[in-house]
Order: sequence, then structure tokens, then C-alpha cells
Amino acid sequence: MEKQKNAYIIGTFDTKSEELLYITDLLIKCGIETTLVDVSTSSDYQPETNITVKPSDILQFHPKKENLDENSNDRGAAIAIMKESLVNFIRQTENIDGAIGAGGSGNTDLVSAALRELPIGIPKVIVSTVGSGNISPYVGPNDISMVYSVTDVAGLNSISRKVLGNAAHSLAGMIANDIVIKKDNTPALGLTMFGVTTPCVDTLREKLSKTYDCLVFHATGVGGQSMEKLAESNLLVGAIDVTTTEVCDLIAGGVFAANEDRFERLAKSGLPYVGSCGALDMVNFGAIETVPEQYMNRNLYVHNANVTLMRTNNSECQKIGEFIARKLNLFHEPFSFLFPEKGFSLLDAEGQKFYDPEANNTLLESLYANILPTHRHRIISLPLHINDPDFAEALIESWKNIVGEKND
Repeated sequence: MEKQKNAYIIGTFDTKSEELLYITDLLIKCGIETTLVDVSTSSDYQPETNITVKPSDILQFHPKKENLDENSNDRGAAIAIMKESLVNFIRQTENIDGAIGAGGSGNTDLVSAALRELPIGIPKVIVSTVGSGNISPYVGPNDISMVYSVTDVAGLNSISRKVLGNAAHSLAGMIANDIVIKKDNTPALGLTMFGVTTPCVDTLREKLSKTYDCLVFHATGVGGQSMEKLAESNLLVGAIDVTTTEVCDLIAGGVFAANEDRFERLAKSGLPYVGSCGALDMVNFGAIETVPEQYMNRNLYVHNANVTLMRTNNSECQKIGEFIARKLNLFHEPFSFLFPEKGFSLLDAEGQKFYDPEANNTLLESLYANILPTHRHRIISLPLHINDPDFAEALIESWKNIVGEKND
């Protein structure tokens, strides 16, 4: 007999019990087994008997559980403790076929932190009052479905019943109709791309698609995070990280910035890695009027009405090189990082707007100056442009050398 699928309903039952139990009832009617996880922090609250996992159970997963002050009246501190505990609980829990939460910004922050720990592919839904705003801090590089609550999550009414019901049924549908990926033994390889490095990545896909399922990630800040999340979830066999441009935006305050932990999860994964300098010549901003005042006299390029690019200068290139080298030093397995001497993008080529060999050379010198010397970690400088077919071939050759494949 096939095992019944299980959904976790996670929330603050001290304030959202009516809504969460409504979701629970709908899931049960759809044939989904439920586990109620209560993350309430009210000091005088006593959970109902139907709660599967009580707040006190969750707090046992806090790294300093012996020293917790459960009688503290500091709500912010209590929520922070519960959040850390819940994340650890989810990390150590199996048999989660899907999860759902509902609430305001505090509840969304708390529940989404746990849902981000679940592997890609497990259904995740949050009904939230902040679901129509900037949800990137809550979703991150994960496949979380965010549903705007329309009315506040404060009791059941004609609107909330419909919205919460749709969310519950969507989770039930995802769980009941799991997408089974046929195991054809084609390993998944991560590639990073920007419009200005498309020729390089297109060549890689053409050459590697017979051997690998090439997953291309657009380097818009969350793209690199998504690739690393898949690596962390054991859904990749490695990465050819062509386009590391998100580091530029992190350094200079652009809109497509990497997180401070860029490269770190790849390093921890132990997977084969080949990197390069794709679009390290540019920082991304919005429309021209949104470019910060201190950059208005810089080398700017209006890509379209909503995207303005800024050429990285010597100082920024030095910092970019330092950042990348510092992260590459975390890799314990062999890697190669290829440097295209004739330019990093379509705009960084002889005769083009962002062509600046001096700034690029500053980046190369910074890489060399900060990388730990070892025969297992290689910086390879080539007299090629990143979009030259021969550069793509060099990336492939480096990849095959690391994984032990024979070159054709």
C-alpha cells in the first residue's frame, strides 16, 4: 500500500489558529496527511492537544537550548530564537512532502527561513500580507510559491476563505501530482549566463548537451544563488560558472548583487568547478535616473529604458579580484578559473563601449595576488575574448581535466 503523503502546516497557532486549521481541514479532505508545527512565542500560551509539534519541541533544536530564557518578554528575541530553532528542526526532519504557512511579515520571515532549507522540488506555499511586494528576501533562490493574502490574515471571511483555500488546494495538488523525472542518468551541469556572455554559454551547451543536462542560470543576483542551492541539494554534478558578474553589483551597489556567501556553497559541496570572468566589466542599475549620484560621471551604457550599465574601474576590479580569490581559497577540491585577456563581455571588446584592458589587468593581478598558491587551484589567463569559440573550448577542456574525462 502506497504511503500517504504528508504536509507540514507551520505557523503561529496562538494568533493564526483559525486560519491554519482551516488549511489543515482542506488538506485532510484532499487525502493529505498533516503535521501541525506550532512556532508561537507568546509566554502564556498553551498549545491545543491537536498540535503535532509544539513550540517547546521546536526549541529543543536550538544550539543553546539549555540556556534559553523561556520567560523573556522580548518578543523580537523570542522570534529570533524560534526561527533558528525551526530552521534546525527542518534540517533534521524527513518525510516532508510539502509545507505551507500563512501570516504577516513576521510569520513570513519565520516560516520562509525554514522552507528555504527544503530541497528544490518539494512543494512550498506561503500565504502572506507581503506577498505582492519585494518577496526576494523570503523566497531567495528557492521554489517557494508566495500567495498574496489580499485581506489580512486575521480570521476567516469571504475573501480569506477563498485565498487560503486556493493555497491549500494548490499545495494538495502539487503533493498529489508529484512530477516524476525520468532517470536517464544524464548528469545536470550548472552554467551561468548574461545576455553579454550568451555566445560563450551557447557554445558550451551545444558541445556538452550530449553528455550533460545543461542548466543555465541568469546572473541577476538570484541566479548564482539558485545554482548553488541546486549544488547544495545534490542536484548538480558541478558548475562551469562562466558569468560571475553578480560580484560587481555586490561591490559597487548594483541591482543584481550576489550575496556575501557567493561561491561558498559550491566550495562546501566538493563538486568540480570551473569559473570565469563573464561580465565582470559591468555593474547593473535600473533606469538612467536611478543611477546613484556618485556614478553619474562614470562610463555608463543605457541598455534599455529599465537597465543602465556602468563600466567597472580599476578600484572596483581590484576589490572584485580580492573577493573572488578569497572565496576560491575555500575550495578543497581542484578548480580552474579562466581569465579572457581580450574582454569579459560583448561590450568589453576592442572598439566597444566598455573595452578597458587596464582595468581588466588590475583584476587579474588582484586574483594572482590573493589566491593561495597550490597546484590544485589554477588561474589560467588566455589571449582570447570570453565569447571566442576557442575560449568555450578551453572551459570544456578545463572541466574535462578536473573530472577526468578524455578530450575528444
